[in-house]
Amino acid sequence: MGERPTQGFRPFRHGLPLLSLDNTYTPEDLRAFDERVRRILRRGEVDYVVELKIDGLAVALHFEDGRFVAGATRGDGETGDDITANLATIADLPGRLKGDPPRRLELRGEVYLDHDGFRRANSERAAAGEPPFANPRNAAAGSLKLLDPALVARRPLRLFLYSLGSAEPRPWSLHSEFLGALKSMGAPHDGHWSLCRGIDAVLERCAEWEGRRRELPFDIDGLVVKVDPLEDQAVLGATSKSPRWAIAYKFRAGRAETTLLDIVPSVGRTGVITPVAVLEPVLLGGSTIGRASLYNADQLAALDARPGDRVLVEKGGEVIPKVAAVLTEKRAPGSRPWTFPERCPECGGETGRAAGMVAVRCLNPLCPAQVAGRLEHWARREAMDIEGLGPAVVEQLLERRLVRDVADLYRLTPLDVAGLERHGEKSAANLVEGIEASRGRGLSRLLFALGIPGIGERSAAALALRFGSLEAVAAAGGDELAKVPDFGPVAAEAVRSWFRRPQAKALMRRLLKAGINTRLLPEERPQGSSLEGKTFVFTGELEGFSRAEAEAAVRKLGGKASGSVSAKTDYVVAGADPGSKLKKAASLGVRVLDAEGFRRLLAG
Repeated sequence: MGERPTQGFRPFRHGLPLLSLDNTYTPEDLRAFDERVRRILRRGEVDYVVELKIDGLAVALHFEDGRFVAGATRGDGETGDDITANLATIADLPGRLKGDPPRRLELRGEVYLDHDGFRRANSERAAAGEPPFANPRNAAAGSLKLLDPALVARRPLRLFLYSLGSAEPRPWSLHSEFLGALKSMGAPHDGHWSLCRGIDAVLERCAEWEGRRRELPFDIDGLVVKVDPLEDQAVLGATSKSPRWAIAYKFRAGRAETTLLDIVPSVGRTGVITPVAVLEPVLLGGSTIGRASLYNADQLAALDARPGDRVLVEKGGEVIPKVAAVLTEKRAPGSRPWTFPERCPECGGETGRAAGMVAVRCLNPLCPAQVAGRLEHWARREAMDIEGLGPAVVEQLLERRLVRDVADLYRLTPLDVAGLERHGEKSAANLVEGIEASRGRGLSRLLFALGIPGIGERSAAALALRFGSLEAVAAAGGDELAKVPDFGPVAAEAVRSWFRRPQAKALMRRLLKAGINTRLLPEERPQGSSLEGKTFVFTGELEGFSRAEAEAAVRKLGGKASGSVSAKTDYVVAGADPGSKLKKAASLGVRVLDAEGFRRLLAG
């Protein structure tokens, strides 16, 4: 995937574009890739090289007469960051290649952290009072973007090389031959690659590594399949973003075994009480997992999860950790089931469950946890986008009784905020400016920010387009609301009931008095028709887009974003760690795009 060059580094123009790979997720997709390759090459079976796809940061290294002279990140594929000084601190990178390498040589590879290095880096950050890295890839990327090479040298970064950019002269005719030459040149490389004759052998290797990847001392998220003859690679060529002679086969989300240390109830902004599993931290899919949702009382009872149990954790659906199974055969004698609290754990108030609903809720609308959750939700990027209004600030504002609800935010002054911990004059002014700027956000953001149960970004945008103002939404009847695209009787009743509450009416009056924009902005209306009538579904983490940004881009061009895949879906856009939506798209023959393909489609 591409990225923007970073300020603080000199730009580095790649002689040959440093392209990203197209992703595939199923054996059927790999067979389709093989069919395209054989059709273009007019050949029966093709020789492929299968390599591990180590999850790190792509770099290009330049050597002259065997001596390392420059290195850069991928950037946007055409221009990256010149990080020569930072790369020179990595012990794996040879300052001079062995033997008789080509006079000019560009080698491409990946900078990464292995599991031991990741643990050491986070231990050092913890000792320094700094927050831990979320995963090894983020740690590697963040380290290479440090402006001080001395700080980079302290990080246990690793390097491996996997591709030939260019060579003058070029002594190799096969990619496998080039990989073998890396060892003789003293260049770091992954020795697990395999030469496979035909796609059946490739699929066997993929199945083997999907089961063996936990044996490795570093993270891989898949395998890379490359046509072996370099001449064939030249014939196949590339699109503007990806080579046609290579593809990445991404693994399905895995599972990890760990210990369930405790179960704690958490109260959300709508009063829903969610049991949360506190886990012994475990590395899964590039992230350290320490907590996972147990969803609700019914699911907890079905799992029969108990503190002390050994459990299997996976990233369910998209990227949300969940407890998938309890290993009851490993349960300690005498363990007892966890019981759901009869009173709210935050305020001690009554709890209840509406007819036909699985969620247990705190019934006290002034419960501090609910108020805090509503304030944090209001400040979210997808909502009113108030930078700096995080959980720690919200907690202090409530403790000092500076706010009771979101409308009170617009009465805060820099002097009020300057009294909070870690807020000087400048940071206080910045926060108040951010709150002031949020008065003019669009109607769809406002509707989402209100936190109406069951109304997400997509349905908030649909409401905004249909009614044009907050007042019109509030006055709408159930029949009118049910006609909104993707709405039904349940969603319509949720909206109607919320606006009928006395607290909601009072909040609307106070927001209007505070000068909050309650009308649809011109930029919220569709600005083109290139995607008119097209339905998109998004799955996984899409590099370069939040889910809200991707869906908004589709709507601006006349398209529609949906939450489920059907035969009427035109495109599924898949990012990292895609969920079951991708499998359903494959079964229905729906076209799948990655982030780069999505960008190209938006650009026309």
